[in-house]
Amino acid sequence: MKSKMLWEPHKLLPYPKWILYVGVLGLVLYSSFRVLWPDLGKLGEYSTAFFGLIAILVYGKQLRRSAALWLLLAVILVQMLSWWLGVLHHPEWMDSDPKVDRLAKLFIFIGVAWWLGGSTRNTLIVWGLALIFYLPATLIHGDGIHEWLIGLQGERAGFGIRNKQHGAMLFGVALLGIFVFSKRFCTPGKFRSIRILFWCFLLIICSIGVLIGQTRAIWLALLVALSTAGITWLLYKGSSQFTTENLKKFSVSFILLLIVTTGAGIKFHDTLTERIDQESQVISQIAQGEFEDLPYSSIGIRIHTWRAAFDWIEQRPLVGWGGQGRSLVIDHTEWLPNSIKENFGHLHNFFLEIWVAYGILGLTVMGALAVWVGRSSWLAWKGGLLPNDIALFGVIFFVYWMIANQFESYNSFWTGVYVHNIILGGLVTHYWRWQLTSEKDIGVKSIT
Repeated sequence: MKSKMLWEPHKLLPYPKWILYVGVLGLVLYSSFRVLWPDLGKLGEYSTAFFGLIAILVYGKQLRRSAALWLLLAVILVQMLSWWLGVLHHPEWMDSDPKVDRLAKLFIFIGVAWWLGGSTRNTLIVWGLALIFYLPATLIHGDGIHEWLIGLQGERAGFGIRNKQHGAMLFGVALLGIFVFSKRFCTPGKFRSIRILFWCFLLIICSIGVLIGQTRAIWLALLVALSTAGITWLLYKGSSQFTTENLKKFSVSFILLLIVTTGAGIKFHDTLTERIDQESQVISQIAQGEFEDLPYSSIGIRIHTWRAAFDWIEQRPLVGWGGQGRSLVIDHTEWLPNSIKENFGHLHNFFLEIWVAYGILGLTVMGALAVWVGRSSWLAWKGGLLPNDIALFGVIFFVYWMIANQFESYNSFWTGVYVHNIILGGLVTHYWRWQLTSEKDIGVKSIT
């Protein structure tokens, strides 16, 4: 009896093996080292993207018509149009070239999806590598173990990754996966006890990482995403399928979540209270519509820069101000204080940044991408090729990502681009497998 290969063979379309080795190696380097060893991770990223795009164009056949590639073309054209019109209107503020990679890099998931080859196992391996190699990165970058220790004492920790919000964001994504894929860790079989202990370790570490990151938007995003997971699970099971076994699973999950939440509340009570109360006065002013007098606190900075952004959007709502749009808002809005201009170069909101830079056209293309990925995931799930837990993870990741990017423009930075592409690649690869399977079945039926 043959043992199963760790990495499953490609399930999409045939092509030469040598390019498969190059592509899979690049994907493994990208998923494993993008945070831990950035230079090596970048090499893997470039390999994944470049060879993946070449492979799908040369060997992709039906997949060459995928909406993902048309959306990539659209996003490149939108950026070029915005740049060209900007050169005509305000040439002194424009880059020397269109810099189309600013949105095109969000389509690296095309290469990721291709190299995953339609395999659930490969997808879980890549996601697992991303998590496992992130943990030692938090010990190597920044102040290492000392940062964990001061975090446990109430100080804010960022683990040396971009800034303190980005480290918390990565731990938040990991925590979602740990909850959703808990059954895979705990299912009967070999090394079950070790797997359960490892799951508990990951749960504790990632929960602490989220808490000491002290990023309120991530706390909010996690709360809504995990609530969405519970509601979705209950709706899917329904009263007819709500057996004693399902009730037991739900109860165990709820109790574990309650234990973690209670333990965190006790250990980090002072930290949580301070972070939540810190902006209570600002929130009260916002609720009363007093925007102009807001102090330049964490939330206040966001509100003021968002107000400035809408002033610029109003002038060029369709095509925006080009790739430097967010910087123009900060640097050339007269009423923003110099302290903001010197210390900030972005708007803490990815969607506003797209609107300022590329107008409604840019927002439309990115919205179309979200709709396409959502619909594709639904079709793959309905077709039986996207497992329930991965489908659920896709749903709550979307919720988490939408909320998180409202308060920090993660997709504008390498950390967000990395998460975006790894997750979307795992969803899209299942859709492409479903698409090819469906077309094959239709072809067979038409012949018979």
